[in-house]
Amino acid sequence: MLRIKRDDKVMVISGKDKGKTGKVIKVLTAEKKVVVENINVVKKAVKKSDQYPQGGYIEIEKPLHISNVMLIDPKSNKPTRFKAKVLKDGAKLRVSPKSGETI
Repeated sequence: MLRIKRDDKVMVISGKDKGKTGKVIKVLTAEKKVVVENINVVKKAVKKSDQYPQGGYIEIEKPLHISNVMLIDPKSNKPTRFKAKVLKDGAKLRVSPKSGETI
Protein backbone atom coordinates (compact mmCIF):
# COMPACT_ATOMS: atom_id res chain seq x y z
CA MET A 1 0.00 0.00 0.00
CA LEU A 2 1.48 3.31 -1.07
CA ARG A 3 1.85 6.00 1.52
CA ILE A 4 0.96 8.85 -0.83
CA LYS A 5 -1.25 8.72 -3.91
CA ARG A 6 -2.20 11.12 -6.69
CA ASP A 7 -4.64 13.91 -5.67
CA ASP A 8 -3.65 13.63 -1.97
CA LYS A 9 -3.17 16.88 -0.08
CA VAL A 10 0.32 17.00 1.42
CA MET A 11 2.61 19.31 3.39
CA VAL A 12 6.35 19.67 2.78
CA ILE A 13 8.23 18.92 6.01
CA SER A 14 11.81 19.70 4.91
CA GLY A 15 13.67 21.65 2.26
CA LYS A 16 13.31 25.11 0.79
CA ASP A 17 9.50 24.88 0.62
CA LYS A 18 9.04 23.65 4.21
CA GLY A 19 5.55 24.32 5.55
CA LYS A 20 3.86 24.74 2.15
CA THR A 21 0.91 22.57 1.16
CA GLY A 22 -0.26 21.33 -2.20
CA LYS A 23 -1.91 18.56 -4.18
CA VAL A 24 0.10 15.62 -5.53
CA ILE A 25 0.15 15.69 -9.34
CA LYS A 26 2.27 12.62 -10.02
CA VAL A 27 3.85 9.76 -8.04
CA LEU A 28 7.11 8.31 -9.39
CA THR A 29 7.16 4.93 -7.65
CA ALA A 30 10.47 3.69 -9.10
CA GLU A 31 12.38 6.74 -7.82
CA LYS A 32 10.23 7.13 -4.64
CA LYS A 33 9.41 10.73 -5.53
CA VAL A 34 6.30 12.88 -5.88
CA VAL A 35 5.50 16.00 -7.90
CA VAL A 36 3.43 18.51 -5.91
CA GLU A 37 1.48 21.39 -7.41
CA ASN A 38 3.32 24.77 -7.06
CA ILE A 39 6.07 23.25 -4.87
CA ASN A 40 9.79 22.99 -5.78
CA VAL A 41 9.32 25.25 -8.82
CA VAL A 42 12.47 25.91 -10.86
CA LYS A 43 13.19 27.92 -13.98
CA LYS A 44 14.38 26.04 -17.03
CA ALA A 45 15.81 27.48 -20.25
CA VAL A 46 14.15 26.15 -23.42
CA LYS A 47 15.04 26.57 -27.08
CA LYS A 48 12.59 27.83 -29.66
CA SER A 49 10.29 25.05 -30.83
CA ASP A 50 6.73 24.48 -31.96
CA GLN A 51 5.66 24.07 -28.36
CA TYR A 52 7.60 27.18 -27.18
CA PRO A 53 7.79 29.57 -30.16
CA GLN A 54 9.36 32.34 -28.04
CA GLY A 55 11.92 30.17 -26.28
CA GLY A 56 13.34 31.59 -23.06
CA TYR A 57 12.60 30.46 -19.51
CA ILE A 58 9.72 28.35 -18.22
CA GLU A 59 8.82 27.37 -14.66
CA ILE A 60 8.35 23.66 -13.92
CA GLU A 61 7.70 21.60 -10.79
CA LYS A 62 10.52 19.19 -9.97
CA PRO A 63 9.98 15.98 -7.96
CA LEU A 64 10.49 15.78 -4.18
CA HIS A 65 11.49 12.66 -2.28
CA ILE A 66 8.44 10.98 -0.77
CA SER A 67 9.98 11.18 2.73
CA ASN A 68 9.93 14.99 2.59
CA VAL A 69 6.12 15.23 2.48
CA MET A 70 3.35 14.21 4.91
CA LEU A 71 -0.34 13.63 4.38
CA ILE A 72 -2.71 16.27 5.72
CA ASP A 73 -5.52 15.29 8.09
CA PRO A 74 -8.81 16.22 6.38
CA LYS A 75 -10.39 17.36 9.65
CA SER A 76 -7.63 19.47 11.26
CA ASN A 77 -5.55 20.41 8.16
CA LYS A 78 -2.36 19.41 9.99
CA PRO A 79 0.25 16.87 8.86
CA THR A 80 -0.38 13.36 10.11
CA ARG A 81 0.65 9.76 9.72
CA PHE A 82 -1.92 7.12 8.92
CA LYS A 83 -3.05 3.66 9.91
CA ALA A 84 -4.11 0.99 7.46
CA LYS A 85 -7.57 -0.34 8.24
CA VAL A 86 -8.62 -3.60 6.56
CA LEU A 87 -12.29 -4.01 5.75
CA LYS A 88 -14.12 -7.35 5.79
CA ASP A 89 -13.99 -7.62 1.99
CA GLY A 90 -10.18 -7.26 2.07
CA ALA A 91 -9.99 -3.62 0.92
CA LYS A 92 -7.55 -1.33 2.74
CA LEU A 93 -8.29 2.22 3.86
CA ARG A 94 -5.93 4.90 5.11
CA VAL A 95 -7.22 6.33 8.38
CA SER A 96 -5.88 9.29 10.36
CA PRO A 97 -5.10 8.19 13.93
CA LYS A 98 -5.73 11.70 15.33
CA SER A 99 -9.24 12.28 13.98
CA GLY A 100 -10.35 8.85 12.76
CA GLU A 101 -11.22 10.26 9.30
CA THR A 102 -10.39 8.32 6.15
CA ILE A 103 -7.77 9.95 3.96
